[in-house]
Amino acid sequence: MDRDFLIDLFADFGPVTIRKMFSGYGISADGTNFALALRAGLYLRADEQTIPQFEAEGSQPFQYQTRIKTVIVNSYWQLPARLFDDSEELADWARAALAAAQRAALRKRPKARKAAKSKVRKKVASKPAVGRKPAAKRRAAKARKTPRR
Repeated sequence: MDRDFLIDLFADFGPVTIRKMFSGYGISADGTNFALALRAGLYLRADEQTIPQFEAEGSQPFQYQTRIKTVIVNSYWQLPARLFDDSEELADWARAALAAAQRAALRKRPKARKAAKSKVRKKVASKPAVGRKPAAKRRAAKARKTPRR
Protein backbone atom coordinates (compact mmCIF):
# COMPACT_ATOMS: atom_id res chain seq x y z
CA MET A 1 0.00 0.00 0.00
CA ASP A 2 1.37 3.36 -0.97
CA ARG A 3 0.46 6.85 0.19
CA ASP A 4 -1.76 7.68 -2.83
CA PHE A 5 -3.72 4.44 -2.47
CA LEU A 6 -4.40 5.22 1.20
CA ILE A 7 -5.54 8.77 0.44
CA ASP A 8 -7.98 7.42 -2.15
CA LEU A 9 -9.13 4.66 0.19
CA PHE A 10 -10.07 7.14 2.93
CA ALA A 11 -11.53 9.77 0.54
CA ASP A 12 -15.14 9.20 1.74
CA PHE A 13 -13.97 9.44 5.36
CA GLY A 14 -12.42 12.86 4.88
CA PRO A 15 -8.94 14.36 4.96
CA VAL A 16 -6.29 12.19 6.58
CA THR A 17 -2.64 12.71 7.41
CA ILE A 18 -0.35 9.87 6.40
CA ARG A 19 3.08 9.60 8.01
CA LYS A 20 5.83 7.07 7.54
CA MET A 21 5.86 4.73 10.54
CA PHE A 22 7.64 1.43 11.21
CA SER A 23 7.38 -0.64 8.03
CA GLY A 24 4.40 1.29 6.70
CA TYR A 25 2.27 4.32 7.49
CA GLY A 26 0.35 5.82 10.39
CA ILE A 27 -2.99 7.33 9.39
CA SER A 28 -4.47 10.13 11.47
CA ALA A 29 -7.27 12.67 11.44
CA ASP A 30 -7.55 15.73 13.66
CA GLY A 31 -4.12 14.90 15.12
CA THR A 32 -5.22 11.45 16.33
CA ASN A 33 -3.71 8.28 14.89
CA PHE A 34 -6.49 5.80 14.16
CA ALA A 35 -5.04 3.35 11.61
CA LEU A 36 -1.82 1.60 10.62
CA ALA A 37 -0.98 0.50 7.10
CA LEU A 38 1.75 -2.13 7.37
CA ARG A 39 3.11 -4.90 5.19
CA ALA A 40 0.72 -7.30 6.90
CA GLY A 41 -2.35 -5.19 6.07
CA LEU A 42 -4.45 -2.27 7.18
CA TYR A 43 -5.33 -2.08 10.88
CA LEU A 44 -7.88 0.19 12.57
CA ARG A 45 -7.88 1.33 16.19
CA ALA A 46 -10.34 -0.65 18.30
CA ASP A 47 -11.60 -0.77 21.87
CA GLU A 48 -14.19 -2.63 23.92
CA GLN A 49 -16.99 -0.96 21.94
CA THR A 50 -15.68 -1.79 18.44
CA ILE A 51 -13.86 -5.11 18.89
CA PRO A 52 -17.12 -7.12 18.61
CA GLN A 53 -17.59 -5.73 15.06
CA PHE A 54 -14.12 -6.92 14.07
CA GLU A 55 -14.72 -10.33 15.64
CA ALA A 56 -18.04 -10.68 13.78
CA GLU A 57 -16.15 -10.08 10.51
CA GLY A 58 -13.52 -12.68 11.39
CA SER A 59 -10.73 -10.10 11.72
CA GLN A 60 -7.69 -10.62 13.90
CA PRO A 61 -5.80 -8.18 16.14
CA PHE A 62 -2.42 -6.88 15.00
CA GLN A 63 0.43 -9.15 16.03
CA TYR A 64 4.15 -9.36 15.49
CA GLN A 65 6.86 -11.84 16.27
CA THR A 66 9.85 -11.19 18.53
CA ARG A 67 12.70 -13.61 19.05
CA ILE A 68 10.94 -14.99 22.10
CA LYS A 69 7.20 -14.74 21.50
CA THR A 70 4.29 -13.44 19.45
CA VAL A 71 3.01 -10.09 20.70
CA ILE A 72 -0.69 -9.36 20.18
CA VAL A 73 -1.69 -5.68 20.05
CA ASN A 74 -5.39 -5.76 20.89
CA SER A 75 -5.88 -2.05 20.20
CA TYR A 76 -5.48 -2.43 16.41
CA TRP A 77 -7.53 -4.91 14.37
CA GLN A 78 -7.24 -5.87 10.71
CA LEU A 79 -9.67 -4.19 8.34
CA PRO A 80 -12.09 -6.74 6.86
CA ALA A 81 -11.11 -7.35 3.21
CA ARG A 82 -14.63 -6.64 1.89
CA LEU A 83 -14.33 -3.00 3.00
CA PHE A 84 -11.61 -2.26 0.42
CA ASP A 85 -14.44 -2.35 -2.17
CA ASP A 86 -17.03 -0.41 -0.13
CA SER A 87 -15.69 3.08 0.53
CA GLU A 88 -18.86 4.31 2.28
CA GLU A 89 -18.83 1.51 4.85
CA LEU A 90 -15.05 1.85 5.20
CA ALA A 91 -15.64 5.51 6.12
CA ASP A 92 -18.07 4.38 8.87
CA TRP A 93 -15.48 1.94 10.24
CA ALA A 94 -12.80 4.65 10.07
CA ARG A 95 -15.06 7.05 12.04
CA ALA A 96 -15.55 4.33 14.68
CA ALA A 97 -11.77 3.77 14.79
CA LEU A 98 -11.14 7.50 15.22
CA ALA A 99 -13.69 7.60 18.04
CA ALA A 100 -11.96 4.62 19.70
CA ALA A 101 -8.60 6.39 19.43
CA GLN A 102 -10.06 9.57 20.92
CA ARG A 103 -11.59 7.61 23.82
CA ALA A 104 -8.21 5.98 24.46
CA ALA A 105 -6.51 9.40 24.45
CA LEU A 106 -9.02 10.70 27.02
CA ARG A 107 -8.32 7.74 29.31
CA LYS A 108 -4.57 8.39 29.15
CA ARG A 109 -4.64 12.13 29.87
CA PRO A 110 -5.39 12.08 33.63
CA LYS A 111 -2.54 9.65 34.24
CA ALA A 112 -0.15 11.83 32.26
CA ARG A 113 -1.04 14.90 34.31
CA LYS A 114 -0.49 13.07 37.60
CA ALA A 115 2.85 11.75 36.38
CA ALA A 116 3.93 15.20 35.27
CA LYS A 117 3.09 16.68 38.68
CA SER A 118 5.03 14.00 40.53
CA LYS A 119 8.08 14.60 38.35
CA VAL A 120 8.26 18.26 39.37
CA ARG A 121 10.53 18.39 42.38
CA LYS A 122 12.62 21.07 43.99
CA LYS A 123 16.31 20.85 43.30
CA VAL A 124 18.38 20.50 46.42
CA ALA A 125 21.74 22.19 46.23
CA SER A 126 24.46 19.65 46.74
CA LYS A 127 27.03 20.43 49.38
CA PRO A 128 30.61 20.64 48.21
CA ALA A 129 32.90 18.01 49.70
CA VAL A 130 34.80 19.68 52.51
CA GLY A 131 38.54 19.03 52.53
CA ARG A 132 38.53 16.94 49.34
CA LYS A 133 40.53 17.59 46.24
CA PRO A 134 38.84 17.52 42.85
CA ALA A 135 38.97 14.10 41.16
CA ALA A 136 41.59 15.12 38.58
CA LYS A 137 43.98 16.31 41.30
CA ARG A 138 43.45 13.10 43.30
CA ARG A 139 44.31 10.97 40.26
CA ALA A 140 47.42 13.04 39.53
CA ALA A 141 48.59 12.76 43.15
CA LYS A 142 47.98 9.01 43.14
CA ALA A 143 49.94 8.63 39.90
CA ARG A 144 52.93 10.44 41.41
CA LYS A 145 52.90 8.18 44.49
CA THR A 146 52.76 4.86 42.64
CA PRO A 147 56.17 3.57 41.54
CA ARG A 148 56.55 2.73 37.86
CA ARG A 149 58.02 -0.57 36.77
